[in-house]
Amino acid sequence: MLYSEVSSTSAGIFTTNQIKSAPVILSQRRIVKERAQAIVVNSGCANACAGKQGLADALEMANLTAAQLGISPEEVLVASTGVIGVPLPMDKIRMGIPRIKPTRGGGHDFCRAMMTTDTRPKELAVQVDSKGAKFTIGAAAKGSGMIHPNMATLLCLIATDAVVSADFLQATLRIAVDVSFNMVSIDGDTSPSDCALLLANGLAGNEPIDFANGEDFQEALTAVCTHLAKSVARDGEGATKLIEVTVEEAEDQVWARQAARTVAGSPLVKAAIHGNDPNWGRIVAALGRSGARVREDRLDVYLNDVCVLRQGSPASFSKAEMISALSSSDTVFIRLRLYLGNGQATAWGCDLSEEYVTINSAYTT
Repeated sequence: MLYSEVSSTSAGIFTTNQIKSAPVILSQRRIVKERAQAIVVNSGCANACAGKQGLADALEMANLTAAQLGISPEEVLVASTGVIGVPLPMDKIRMGIPRIKPTRGGGHDFCRAMMTTDTRPKELAVQVDSKGAKFTIGAAAKGSGMIHPNMATLLCLIATDAVVSADFLQATLRIAVDVSFNMVSIDGDTSPSDCALLLANGLAGNEPIDFANGEDFQEALTAVCTHLAKSVARDGEGATKLIEVTVEEAEDQVWARQAARTVAGSPLVKAAIHGNDPNWGRIVAALGRSGARVREDRLDVYLNDVCVLRQGSPASFSKAEMISALSSSDTVFIRLRLYLGNGQATAWGCDLSEEYVTINSAYTT
């Protein structure tokens, strides 16, 4: 559980999947009140497609947490991650929640406790000195598979001691999520459990942050979310490489985002990167089906800073050297320059390995 010593301004972004887990439904209802003091999380069971019992179990989790912390049950948010269609083991949860003793140093354990197929914890904290006032933003994320833009099988739980207005907090979280987590694709699937939750308890005592003076807060929150989004992509199930796709000079930002996400999510691009194959034809094919306007005679394509296509014509490069460079790197950069406008966007993904199929062929067996 994540616990604030005082009631906090709260904000949340949730999955766009029409099938929503019980914790998402409960937390969506509560986040509109813009106040929360704790978040309780379980892994191993998504509490999704569990019928009326699922919502009752999510409510009980919140009530047990409130009783343990001595706070209002209405100020407890819930998040769950794991297998869909399995009832929560409430006997274990009833025994476990009263044993949790929140501590100031418990953040690392919190991050590890919600991992499923993740191979490493994903966490970050930054301190910001803004106009002479200091505040901190700390966050932990969970995600490895069933990851796709518009929130993914992804939990991101964020806390700050800054004083932030409720309207700005929700707006700035949406912006940060949109350029970070919504630009990640592991396998093209979006979960019923996705959520990003943010608590701001105001204990830093800074001048209230809102739309007029929130640039530093927005920059810091976006940096935290971007770092965690890249960590999620790097730790995709079975992944050996992070793929970063940047689209430049697209017709506008909307199409730049669509193009970058399509290339990063292409199974053929991901498979080629896994095999260290500089088959840039797969990149341009994915770009061409993205929906973004493309002029072949203007298009430049770079793979790890090497131009492989210039103005629509194949560029000269050493295939052997490119294979060697791809083989020796755990990060692959793809840059697409369209020369059609001012739109620019970056998306992240990972390679597609045999291990991904192994993990997901026996996920419940």
